Amino acid sequence: MSNQDSMQNPMTLQLNVRFLRDSAAELYGTENGADGLAYATPYSAGLDLRACFDEKEIMIPAGGRYAVPAGIAIDPQSTTVAGFIYSRSGLGTKKGLTVSQGVGVVDPDYRGEIFISLLNTSGEDRVITRGERVAQLVFQPFFRAQISVVDSLEETERGEGGFGHTGTM
Repeated sequence: MSNQDSMQNPMTLQLNVRFLRDSAAELYGTENGADGLAYATPYSAGLDLRACFDEKEIMIPAGGRYAVPAGIAIDPQSTTVAGFIYSRSGLGTKKGLTVSQGVGVVDPDYRGEIFISLLNTSGEDRVITRGERVAQLVFQPFFRAQISVVDSLEETERGEGGFGHTGTM
């Protein structure tokens, strides 16, 4: 299979989505020419999540956080795939608005509304408008560990070398 073929046949996941707010159907739906809940380009890894609140806009103070409702709940049709909420690079770079915990996790058995906790890392108050794309949802497989308590761990070349053990250059 060529690289071109693999780009045209990506892995897929059946995803059931429920709109939890009237405004979500409007923001994500295809009525009135809206983009819908879709990938921005044919090779985008993440679905854009939108700010789905009743107000026209909200303000996040410098250094502050705000839990932005996405207005949707999801049911990925796989028990070994979870949704991971990542910052949108442009929003983080240009406005300093990032996912506050680094990455949000939506477990495959969670059926509640998705919220995006945004952190304003800039030195200025920032405004988010209703319908604005605020994060991206990427689906990834995960492994559950089978835990064994042992008296020792296998030795490695690195050993217990932690932060900065390989030097700065």
